[in-house]
Amino acid sequence: MAMVFWLLALLDVAGIATNQQALHFIAKPLLIPALLLLLFFTKSYLPGKNLLFAGLFFSWMGDVFLLFEYKNAHFFIFGLASFLTTHIFYIVYFLKIRSANISLLKKQPVLTVLVLAYGAGLVWLLYPHLGDLELPVTLYAAVICIMLLSSLHIFLKVNNKAARHFLAGASAFVISDTLLAIDKFYLPFAYAGVFIMLTYCAAQYFIVQGFILQQAQDDAKP
Repeated sequence: MAMVFWLLALLDVAGIATNQQALHFIAKPLLIPALLLLLFFTKSYLPGKNLLFAGLFFSWMGDVFLLFEYKNAHFFIFGLASFLTTHIFYIVYFLKIRSANISLLKKQPVLTVLVLAYGAGLVWLLYPHLGDLELPVTLYAAVICIMLLSSLHIFLKVNNKAARHFLAGASAFVISDTLLAIDKFYLPFAYAGVFIMLTYCAAQYFIVQGFILQQAQDDAKP
Protein backbone atom coordinates (compact mmCIF):
# COMPACT_ATOMS: atom_id res chain seq x y z
CA MET A 1 0.00 0.00 0.00
CA ALA A 2 2.96 2.33 0.48
CA MET A 3 3.67 2.15 -3.26
CA VAL A 4 0.00 2.79 -4.01
CA PHE A 5 0.06 5.83 -1.73
CA TRP A 6 3.09 7.35 -3.43
CA LEU A 7 1.70 6.59 -6.88
CA LEU A 8 -1.48 8.45 -5.92
CA ALA A 9 0.63 11.27 -4.50
CA LEU A 10 2.55 11.60 -7.77
CA LEU A 11 -0.70 11.55 -9.76
CA ASP A 12 -2.15 14.25 -7.53
CA VAL A 13 0.95 16.42 -7.80
CA ALA A 14 0.94 15.94 -11.57
CA GLY A 15 -2.68 17.02 -11.67
CA ILE A 16 -1.87 20.15 -9.69
CA ALA A 17 1.26 20.99 -11.71
CA THR A 18 -0.52 20.59 -15.06
CA ASN A 19 -3.81 22.09 -13.85
CA GLN A 20 -5.66 18.85 -14.57
CA GLN A 21 -8.43 19.29 -12.04
CA ALA A 22 -10.06 15.95 -12.83
CA LEU A 23 -6.87 14.08 -11.93
CA HIS A 24 -6.49 16.11 -8.74
CA PHE A 25 -10.11 15.44 -7.73
CA ILE A 26 -9.67 11.71 -8.32
CA ALA A 27 -6.27 11.18 -6.69
CA LYS A 28 -6.43 13.41 -3.62
CA PRO A 29 -9.41 11.74 -1.86
CA LEU A 30 -7.70 8.35 -2.28
CA LEU A 31 -4.42 9.32 -0.59
CA ILE A 32 -5.46 8.94 3.04
CA PRO A 33 -7.53 5.76 2.46
CA ALA A 34 -4.32 4.17 1.11
CA LEU A 35 -2.53 5.02 4.36
CA LEU A 36 -5.51 3.83 6.39
CA LEU A 37 -5.26 0.46 4.66
CA LEU A 38 -1.50 0.36 5.24
CA LEU A 39 -2.09 1.01 8.93
CA PHE A 40 -5.00 -1.43 9.12
CA PHE A 41 -2.97 -4.34 7.74
CA THR A 42 -0.07 -3.63 10.09
CA LYS A 43 -0.17 -6.18 12.91
CA SER A 44 0.02 -4.11 16.05
CA TYR A 45 0.02 -4.62 19.78
CA LEU A 46 1.06 -1.04 20.47
CA PRO A 47 -1.49 1.28 22.06
CA GLY A 48 -2.58 4.29 20.08
CA LYS A 49 -3.33 2.77 16.70
CA ASN A 50 -6.93 3.97 16.93
CA LEU A 51 -5.67 7.50 17.58
CA LEU A 52 -3.73 7.41 14.31
CA PHE A 53 -6.80 6.02 12.55
CA ALA A 54 -8.86 8.92 13.88
CA GLY A 55 -6.21 11.47 12.90
CA LEU A 56 -6.02 10.09 9.38
CA PHE A 57 -9.81 10.05 9.07
CA PHE A 58 -10.04 13.75 9.93
CA SER A 59 -7.19 14.42 7.51
CA TRP A 60 -9.24 12.74 4.80
CA MET A 61 -12.18 14.97 5.71
CA GLY A 62 -9.89 18.00 5.51
CA ASP A 63 -8.64 16.92 2.08
CA VAL A 64 -12.19 16.63 0.79
CA PHE A 65 -13.31 19.94 2.26
CA LEU A 66 -10.37 21.81 0.73
CA LEU A 67 -11.19 20.37 -2.69
CA PHE A 68 -14.40 22.41 -2.64
CA GLU A 69 -12.93 25.59 -1.20
CA TYR A 70 -13.41 27.28 -4.58
CA LYS A 71 -17.18 26.89 -4.21
CA ASN A 72 -17.53 28.38 -0.76
CA ALA A 73 -15.03 29.94 1.67
CA HIS A 74 -16.65 28.00 4.51
CA PHE A 75 -15.04 24.82 3.17
CA PHE A 76 -11.64 26.25 4.12
CA ILE A 77 -12.86 26.67 7.70
CA PHE A 78 -14.19 23.10 7.71
CA GLY A 79 -10.85 21.88 6.35
CA LEU A 80 -8.93 23.89 8.95
CA ALA A 81 -11.07 22.41 11.73
CA SER A 82 -10.55 18.90 10.38
CA PHE A 83 -6.77 19.21 10.29
CA LEU A 84 -6.80 20.87 13.71
CA THR A 85 -8.55 17.75 15.00
CA THR A 86 -5.97 15.57 13.24
CA HIS A 87 -3.14 17.32 15.05
CA ILE A 88 -4.89 16.92 18.38
CA PHE A 89 -5.15 13.17 17.81
CA TYR A 90 -1.47 13.02 16.85
CA ILE A 91 -0.52 15.01 19.96
CA VAL A 92 -2.47 12.62 22.18
CA TYR A 93 -0.85 9.64 20.42
CA PHE A 94 2.67 11.02 20.95
CA LEU A 95 2.05 11.93 24.59
CA LYS A 96 0.64 8.49 25.38
CA ILE A 97 3.99 6.90 24.52
CA ARG A 98 5.58 5.88 27.80
CA SER A 99 9.28 5.35 28.45
CA ALA A 100 11.73 5.78 31.30
CA ASN A 101 13.96 7.73 28.91
CA ILE A 102 14.17 11.45 29.45
CA SER A 103 12.36 13.83 27.14
CA LEU A 104 14.54 15.46 24.49
CA LEU A 105 12.88 18.76 25.39
CA LYS A 106 14.22 18.46 28.93
CA LYS A 107 17.71 17.78 27.64
CA GLN A 108 17.53 20.53 25.02
CA PRO A 109 15.02 23.18 26.25
CA VAL A 110 16.21 25.54 23.53
CA LEU A 111 14.18 23.43 21.08
CA THR A 112 10.97 24.50 22.79
CA VAL A 113 11.99 28.13 22.48
CA LEU A 114 12.83 27.73 18.79
CA VAL A 115 9.53 26.02 17.92
CA LEU A 116 7.45 28.57 19.84
CA ALA A 117 9.42 31.42 18.28
CA TYR A 118 8.76 29.96 14.84
CA GLY A 119 5.02 29.73 15.50
CA ALA A 120 4.86 33.24 16.93
CA GLY A 121 6.86 34.63 14.01
CA LEU A 122 4.57 32.99 11.48
CA VAL A 123 1.45 34.36 13.15
CA TRP A 124 3.06 37.81 13.37
CA LEU A 125 3.80 37.69 9.64
CA LEU A 126 0.31 36.56 8.67
CA TYR A 127 -1.79 38.42 11.23
CA PRO A 128 -2.38 41.66 9.26
CA HIS A 129 -3.71 39.58 6.35
CA LEU A 130 -5.99 37.14 8.18
CA GLY A 131 -9.14 39.24 8.54
CA ASP A 132 -11.88 37.22 10.25
CA LEU A 133 -9.56 34.21 10.47
CA GLU A 134 -7.19 35.75 13.01
CA LEU A 135 -8.33 33.54 15.90
CA PRO A 136 -8.70 30.22 13.99
CA VAL A 137 -5.32 30.55 12.28
CA THR A 138 -3.59 31.58 15.52
CA LEU A 139 -5.13 28.59 17.31
CA TYR A 140 -4.10 26.29 14.46
CA ALA A 141 -0.52 27.58 14.55
CA ALA A 142 -0.37 26.94 18.29
CA VAL A 143 -1.68 23.39 17.94
CA ILE A 144 0.68 22.42 15.13
CA CYS A 145 3.63 23.77 17.12
CA ILE A 146 2.50 21.62 20.06
CA MET A 147 2.34 18.64 17.71
CA LEU A 148 5.94 19.28 16.62
CA LEU A 149 7.01 19.69 20.25
CA SER A 150 5.29 16.40 21.10
CA SER A 151 7.35 14.61 18.44
CA LEU A 152 10.50 16.13 19.96
CA HIS A 153 9.34 15.12 23.44
CA ILE A 154 9.22 11.42 22.49
CA PHE A 155 12.33 11.46 20.32
CA LEU A 156 14.40 9.59 22.94
CA LYS A 157 11.47 7.48 24.10
CA VAL A 158 11.11 5.37 20.94
CA ASN A 159 13.60 3.54 18.74
CA ASN A 160 15.86 5.64 16.52
CA LYS A 161 14.16 4.86 13.22
CA ALA A 162 10.68 5.54 14.58
CA ALA A 163 11.90 8.74 16.27
CA ARG A 164 13.35 10.07 13.02
CA HIS A 165 10.18 9.25 11.12
CA PHE A 166 7.90 10.86 13.71
CA LEU A 167 10.01 14.01 13.78
CA ALA A 168 10.26 14.11 9.97
CA GLY A 169 6.49 13.74 9.71
CA ALA A 170 5.74 16.45 12.25
CA SER A 171 8.30 18.80 10.67
CA ALA A 172 6.94 18.18 7.18
CA PHE A 173 3.44 18.97 8.44
CA VAL A 174 4.65 22.30 9.82
CA ILE A 175 6.39 23.07 6.52
CA SER A 176 3.31 22.11 4.49
CA ASP A 177 0.96 24.22 6.58
CA THR A 178 3.40 27.11 6.56
CA LEU A 179 3.58 27.04 2.76
CA LEU A 180 -0.20 26.86 2.54
CA ALA A 181 -0.63 29.81 4.91
CA ILE A 182 1.96 31.96 3.12
CA ASP A 183 0.45 31.19 -0.29
CA LYS A 184 -3.12 31.85 0.84
CA PHE A 185 -2.69 34.83 3.14
CA TYR A 186 0.65 36.51 2.49
CA LEU A 187 2.27 35.98 -0.93
CA PRO A 188 1.06 33.47 -3.53
CA PHE A 189 3.98 31.74 -5.23
CA ALA A 190 4.53 29.48 -8.22
CA TYR A 191 3.84 25.78 -7.78
CA ALA A 192 2.66 26.33 -4.23
CA GLY A 193 0.17 23.48 -4.54
CA VAL A 194 2.90 21.09 -5.64
CA PHE A 195 5.17 21.85 -2.67
CA ILE A 196 2.25 21.85 -0.24
CA MET A 197 1.07 18.42 -1.37
CA LEU A 198 4.55 16.88 -1.47
CA THR A 199 5.32 17.95 2.09
CA TYR A 200 1.82 16.99 3.24
CA CYS A 201 2.11 13.49 1.77
CA ALA A 202 5.56 13.10 3.31
CA ALA A 203 4.19 14.18 6.69
CA GLN A 204 1.38 11.64 6.76
CA TYR A 205 3.55 8.83 5.41
CA PHE A 206 6.39 9.40 7.88
CA ILE A 207 4.04 9.45 10.87
CA VAL A 208 2.38 6.18 9.83
CA GLN A 209 5.74 4.62 9.01
CA GLY A 210 7.05 5.73 12.41
CA PHE A 211 4.29 3.73 14.07
CA ILE A 212 5.10 0.69 11.92
CA LEU A 213 8.82 0.93 12.75
CA GLN A 214 8.10 1.26 16.45
CA GLN A 215 5.89 -1.83 16.25
CA ALA A 216 8.63 -3.72 14.41
CA GLN A 217 11.13 -3.09 17.21
CA ASP A 218 8.64 -4.18 19.86
CA ASP A 219 8.04 -7.40 17.93
CA ALA A 220 11.80 -8.05 17.82
CA LYS A 221 12.19 -7.82 21.61
CA PRO A 222 12.78 -11.18 23.32
